[in-house]
Amino acid sequence: MENPQGRILSVHGDATPPRAVVEVVASISCARCAAGKGCGAGILGSDEKLRRVDALIARGLDLTEGDRVRIELAPNHILRASMIVYGLPLLGAVGGAAGAWLAGTGDLGAAVAAISGVGVGILAGRQRLQRMGCLRTFTPTITARLAGDTR
Repeated sequence: MENPQGRILSVHGDATPPRAVVEVVASISCARCAAGKGCGAGILGSDEKLRRVDALIARGLDLTEGDRVRIELAPNHILRASMIVYGLPLLGAVGGAAGAWLAGTGDLGAAVAAISGVGVGILAGRQRLQRMGCLRTFTPTITARLAGDTR
């Protein structure tokens, strides 16, 4: 998956940590996702649309409005986010079905328990992602100003 590029709309250098609002084209740039063989992240979205992203500014970068930049999210953060979004519902489904099986509720009970477990996993993931510390962890960072920008 390629790191997105965008244009800075505003810089908040006095914020702690320094941040900027970046306009990026949200497109399916992962070859597997574009071929329909990926994680399905773009299945409900359009091919391309402009999005505004609040991003941290890496140390040592002097940026102004209009600069073209590259933003990225650390690979281990992508893995952690996907474990919250996909792993918790899956864990809930497996746990619900296993609990129903151990209780001897039969196939219908196991199906209902698995669906309920998915719901509990989704709610747990949403609650975790809404915590401020968690949101800061998954905030992208501007890592470079792209060539061609002049001041």
